[in-house]
Amino acid sequence: MIRIGSGSRLIIASHNPGKVREIRSLLEPYAVQVTGAAELHLPEPEETGSSFAENARIKAEAAAFRAGEPALADDSGLCVAALDGAPGIYSARWAGPAKDFRTAMTRVENELKAKGAHDMRALFVCALALAQPKQETEIFEGSVFGTVTFPPRGIRGFGYDPIFVPEGYRQTFGEMDPDAKHGMSHRAKAFAKLVQTVFGPAR
Repeated sequence: MIRIGSGSRLIIASHNPGKVREIRSLLEPYAVQVTGAAELHLPEPEETGSSFAENARIKAEAAAFRAGEPALADDSGLCVAALDGAPGIYSARWAGPAKDFRTAMTRVENELKAKGAHDMRALFVCALALAQPKQETEIFEGSVFGTVTFPPRGIRGFGYDPIFVPEGYRQTFGEMDPDAKHGMSHRAKAFAKLVQTVFGPAR
């Protein structure tokens, strides 16, 4: 079992500043030194997996191998029921090389319109992979149900947050107070599983 002690450095195997910022916030109670992969100029590996868990594993193990330190990777995405689960594991790719999620959200809307879809059900999924040299990689997963809405609302969060309304709420993740989102998001649920086994008590 991988354990990360207080004061230890943990590399976040992501070049997405919004994702690194959110993970840093979630890890703050555990006094871990968080460093993004971009800060260390680590390359982004090709994501060839067929699931969120497989892609998270690829990213975490690549960063841990190159840096020789523990690395945490998040692979997450939006799965829309009427689009047969798309964009799914291709959620980031729909945003293109420039990571323009406005374009990605417009594509979701246009594809729903093209299908004449009225079913707006969606699912946000997160898989976390924690890798450390010479140890077995650990996977933690979480998800949250909701619906997609258009036009996008809110400027908080990142990615598809402005079009996702979690079940039981009226605000999108893009409108929601970050603390509220951190308490119930797909990433928060995956983190809850991770901290139970990996970190000591929160400070």
